[in-house]
Amino acid sequence: MKKLASISAIALLAGAASAQAETLTVSWWGYNGDKLNANLIEPFKEICGCDVVFETGNNADRLGKLQARGGRGVDVIFLTDAYSQVGIERGVFQEFDRSRLSNLDEIYPIARDPQGGFGPAYTVGRIGVVYDSASVEPITSWSDFFAADHGGMVSLPGITTTGGPMVVVQAGMVAGTDAYEDADPAFDLIASMEDKVVKNYNSGSEMVNLVSTGEVQVTMTQDFTLRSLTQAVDTMTWADLEDGDIAVLNTLNIPTGAENVDLAYQFIDYVLSAEVQQKQAEQGVDAPINMSVELAPEEAAMWTYGQDAIDALNPMDYAKMNAAKSDWIDRWNEIFGM
Repeated sequence: MKKLASISAIALLAGAASAQAETLTVSWWGYNGDKLNANLIEPFKEICGCDVVFETGNNADRLGKLQARGGRGVDVIFLTDAYSQVGIERGVFQEFDRSRLSNLDEIYPIARDPQGGFGPAYTVGRIGVVYDSASVEPITSWSDFFAADHGGMVSLPGITTTGGPMVVVQAGMVAGTDAYEDADPAFDLIASMEDKVVKNYNSGSEMVNLVSTGEVQVTMTQDFTLRSLTQAVDTMTWADLEDGDIAVLNTLNIPTGAENVDLAYQFIDYVLSAEVQQKQAEQGVDAPINMSVELAPEEAAMWTYGQDAIDALNPMDYAKMNAAKSDWIDRWNEIFGM
């Protein structure tokens, strides 16, 4: 009986170890968490028979933690392309085996291998300007955004967020300079906005809250926040900028120290599936990257939807941006404080 009990104990321990091995750890922002859980996580758990746990936070914090752990502790990480480029440069991601994804050929070409072998994008977004059309004059260009007073109720993305360095790039464009080569005119223009900037926001939910409480009427943001903004204030309007919005790719990468690589590939493939992409787009979570997704006109208006819309976006040079970012952060903080 003692031998049988020992065998049973060993079997239980082995079973517990196996169950622990079938836990996928995902690093993401947590924005729209309820919808992501319903559309993505719970169905995937049924498919894989595994558990899913999360690490949440903004891009910079999560990437910093991953690097500090030597690429360990996470199986899949969601990042905007500005930050996944940093991760690539720091060597914390595995090269990607595209043959392991059955849905890769179903997504737009721009998303299949956007950064040279380190994982696909799962959405193509845009960063632009949103304003309250009930109280703010129409904004039709980046010059309008930087130059007008907007009632002194502006919020800018913080300099360490995805959009923060893009403020510098766009300010340079308006000021007639290449901010990567000469940032002085860009920062002079940003400094001129100090009195009308209520706050620099550090997350989409913080920015939506600023709008919902009436503190902010104009902001620069990514399109995944648009539905929440219009639900908070129905007159919030995406500006039709004559000089165009900025392209943003959100990527999926597998860190070098991932413990459950097979599950990671299975999860990424599921994220790219038409089923998930359709739900996410319809419910205002992410723009669809799967080419088979079909949206009604009112749904499509929320997103960068279709090849023509993707082609109209302005890309960023993230290698140059990352090289300049440290100096830009210091200069930004001189204007707005820490």
